[in-house]
Amino acid sequence: MRASSFAVSLLALLAFTTAGCEKFLDQPVLGQYEAGQFFNSDANAILAVNAAYVPLSFRDAATNALWVLGDVASDDAIKGSNPGDQADFENIDNFNITPINAAVEAQWKRCYDGVLKCNVVIDGLPESNANISAEVRKQVVGQAKFLRAYYYFQLTTLYGAIPLRVKVETPEELQSPARPQAAIYAQIEADCQAAAEALPTTWPTLDFGRATKGAALALLAKTYLYEKKWPQAAQTAQAVGMLGYSLLPVFVNNFRAATKNNKETIFSVQHVSGLSPAQGNNLNQWLAPRQQNGYGFFYPTQSLVDNFERTAANVVDPRLDYSVGREGQSFFGVPFDTTWTTTGFLSKKHLQPLAEIPSTIKGDGNLNYQAIRFAEVLLIEAEASNEAGNSAAALLALNQVRKRARESYLFDLTLPGSGTVPAGLLPDITTTNQGQLRDLIRRERRAELALEFHRFFDVIRYGEAYARQALANQPNFNYARHRFYPIPQSERDTNKKLGL
Repeated sequence: MRASSFAVSLLALLAFTTAGCEKFLDQPVLGQYEAGQFFNSDANAILAVNAAYVPLSFRDAATNALWVLGDVASDDAIKGSNPGDQADFENIDNFNITPINAAVEAQWKRCYDGVLKCNVVIDGLPESNANISAEVRKQVVGQAKFLRAYYYFQLTTLYGAIPLRVKVETPEELQSPARPQAAIYAQIEADCQAAAEALPTTWPTLDFGRATKGAALALLAKTYLYEKKWPQAAQTAQAVGMLGYSLLPVFVNNFRAATKNNKETIFSVQHVSGLSPAQGNNLNQWLAPRQQNGYGFFYPTQSLVDNFERTAANVVDPRLDYSVGREGQSFFGVPFDTTWTTTGFLSKKHLQPLAEIPSTIKGDGNLNYQAIRFAEVLLIEAEASNEAGNSAAALLALNQVRKRARESYLFDLTLPGSGTVPAGLLPDITTTNQGQLRDLIRRERRAELALEFHRFFDVIRYGEAYARQALANQPNFNYARHRFYPIPQSERDTNKKLGL
């Protein structure tokens, strides 16, 4: 069955089209169409690419388990909840990981579903399709290529060598070997470059959440970073910085619903409350304490808390209390209760106050997931510049991130003693020693991006010595065995050419 005759089920393909973006077209088109019949108008082309955003959504935090694979496996968080609740998530936490693990299976299926939806769009919109205007085709295919690159970045970061599927495949073609990670990265690079050429720098308000030129370049910079292509990563990150992004004056406004689409946002997974089918952020329930109708998962660790810098007078980096609930601090307007958690801490970045999302609709939040922020791009530039031997550029990027963090005191009137930056808080880094600067950039990245589901991948890419030290309290952790998650049993059973 060729792509041109690929049957597209619009019930499956177009359901939940608003999940990807705030105001995307939401038209209930049901039935069965062949791709050649469906891609016959600009409106249908846009509907199809809307569907490719759907697997990004956290409307079901059980099946979008990036929070488990990216942070629970790391030194930043533990599973939380009760022993035995979501046992497979607990097995990730304890590194008792097998190919039938539910989180391992769920993320594989979700990402390859995203790849398929992207391939349907790309296959359905060749240049010969005269039914679609040139500009819409360019933008729709550009979005699909960015999204395919994003899904493949997740897949190869999680699983290493994987099958590479760049078109809608027949059952016979789906029998394919795992390709080396270098081949996956090459495809990600090509898709990001094509997307950057095709996509606009900004979208109108009604299209907030769609991929942009900046998103494509930021993902390309991150890919280069993971490949250790230091000059390319630094140069591409600098190119992103020329597109008009800026750090918000107050760090926490990246994680508030009222300010979720902002000048720091490069790529954000949109969530909307009150829709049917549900398009809200289910993390708001999974990560909240049970006393607020949450499920009580995802407890930050003492190790993460200790990573945040303090002054000689014991004034802490304000990002700690923006990110983590702890004793003696307000938790969205109520006193923090240490009985809510076994570690003494709760995550805050993915939660909303009860005044915004009451306990009765706890699982239907409207907070976005900030997949790529400008702060991360600056840290990519800092890391890559330092590794390339350009400490001056590294310090310039790094200190922008630190400056914003400390100057939250100038702009956030809720901070004690606001209006003045506390003495000695997060001073500019000045060392040009590559090894020392490397350690400081890594510490900064951990503080800035805490609990945003990146930490485990950083721990692994920093190398075995770093990973063994970071996960020293995990006796089951073995770097060679756990550098990547196992390819799920479902793929092993159905793909006989996988090569495992």
